[in-house]
Amino acid sequence: MILLDAAVAAAKVSADYIRSRETDRAQLEVREKQAADFVSDVDTGAETRIREVLDRLVPGSFVVGEEMSPTASTAGETVFVVDPLDGTTNFLHGFPAYSVSIGAMSDGVVVAGVVLNIPYGDLYTATLGGGAFRNGEAIHVSSVSAPNRALVGTGFPFKNFEFIERYVRQFERITRAQSGIRRAGSAALDLAWLASGTFDAFWELRLAPWDIAAGLLLVREAGGRVTDLEGRDIDPVSGPVVGSNGSLHEWLLECLRMDGGGGMGDGG
Repeated sequence: MILLDAAVAAAKVSADYIRSRETDRAQLEVREKQAADFVSDVDTGAETRIREVLDRLVPGSFVVGEEMSPTASTAGETVFVVDPLDGTTNFLHGFPAYSVSIGAMSDGVVVAGVVLNIPYGDLYTATLGGGAFRNGEAIHVSSVSAPNRALVGTGFPFKNFEFIERYVRQFERITRAQSGIRRAGSAALDLAWLASGTFDAFWELRLAPWDIAAGLLLVREAGGRVTDLEGRDIDPVSGPVVGSNGSLHEWLLECLRMDGGGGMGDGG
């Protein structure tokens, strides 16, 4: 598939560039976009390289990227939704959980997705109707159906402080029921791990299109579900994300809804 091949090529170029900058972290130019949300010249350099590859391989396509075009529309005929470095803070501290995420959309539908785990080199890919893969081997969500056996991924509301009290209530309810909660700091990797059966479920109260475009397809093609807090299927938009292997989805939704908050619209 042309779009998948292009996304893979762009992700590999970006990952190679990011790895080349790992030894000079202390000298990087870093600015704070908002409280606890950082961007470095590595992020922008990686996105520039992704754009160059995609422009060459898929002429006429558009790129929606976290750093250089976050407000661009995803409604075009062929659009790549890109996070050039998902887990910037992890990268800056040498914590090995950061990735490149590229989702390819055709007429508003995600048709191909790539998440590349940069420190470990694992390449997750999916195409619409074609299944999900890690390093070329088919992957599937887990078969865990009992909450007390579940390993759940999450993301803290570190930028959206208005969500903290609600999140803490959700965290307490889920903690009492499952075997562990993990927060790695890269939503794209969280969804890839959900697709491959490492995580059994995942939730976060606000994510952006570039965080989830590729991961949504990975999870669904691996047999799982990704919805909003009301259980409705979602597209790559800003808002809450609830993912699971399918068997645990209703349990997770019930835990998240118990405070009566219902849906959150665009995540706010």
